Amino acid sequence: MPPEQPEQRRGQRLLFLAVLFAVLLNFPLLGTFSHDARLAGIPVLYLYVLVVWVALVALTGWLVKVK
Repeated sequence: MPPEQPEQRRGQRLLFLAVLFAVLLNFPLLGTFSHDARLAGIPVLYLYVLVVWVALVALTGWLVKVK
């Protein structure tokens, strides 16, 4: 079996990351944060979406940059 190409491996990791964040930003998890609680004056749902989005951008950048 030939070794995998680095580009193919990177593509697989990016696909996994996309699926993971699709799950994290889908209804069942968003529903758990959809209540009136606030953290530092920010609604918990907004904070959750912001943190997940920042993590997505950071991990995608890191995966694209790593060789």
